[in-house]
Amino acid sequence: MGASILDGMFRNVLHNKSAGFGFATPLSVRWLYLKSYLLTREEYHFVFAALLFLVFSSMAFFIYETIVDRNISRELGCLALNIYHEARGEPKEGQIAVAKVTMNRVASRRYPDTICRVVYQKKWDRIRKRYVSAFSWTELPPAKELDRKTWERALQIAKTVYYDQQPSRLDGALFYHAIHIRPSWAGKKTRIAKIGRHIFYK
Repeated sequence: MGASILDGMFRNVLHNKSAGFGFATPLSVRWLYLKSYLLTREEYHFVFAALLFLVFSSMAFFIYETIVDRNISRELGCLALNIYHEARGEPKEGQIAVAKVTMNRVASRRYPDTICRVVYQKKWDRIRKRYVSAFSWTELPPAKELDRKTWERALQIAKTVYYDQQPSRLDGALFYHAIHIRPSWAGKKTRIAKIGRHIFYK
């Protein structure tokens, strides 16, 4: 179909003057004629392609941002839960230290590459002959209710550590234990610091 014929049909459809179409012309048909009209003109090829690229790239960016935001929220939630259950009775520095160990494990090749996987990681224990959690609280039934003030504090600390806004002397620390216990592995590790009621190692 020649460009001049398409010109006439396109103008008639847009202005609803064609005897065969009128106001009853479906939107899909009008879009078809619009697309055909544009594609018959070389000067519109680039514009049409650019518009399509803009639409699809905007959609892709929106979907990507939504997924990223959702993943960050989930990761922050896991980090905050670990702080809450492992160190809610500790001073702020002690809570930050537990969060730093968690993040150090994420950065280490020896551990999973996400916060949630690190927090809920389990390993086979030959002595107990069962899988044992890296953080013991994850083996317990979920708490029915968290103390709101303590949880908000843990979440804020999680955000601070996640975005690396808080300096720490625990770079490289991957382990810790409460001061009232002496695990067998402690003698094989390098002690870094004692913060609150926890001792940290690398």
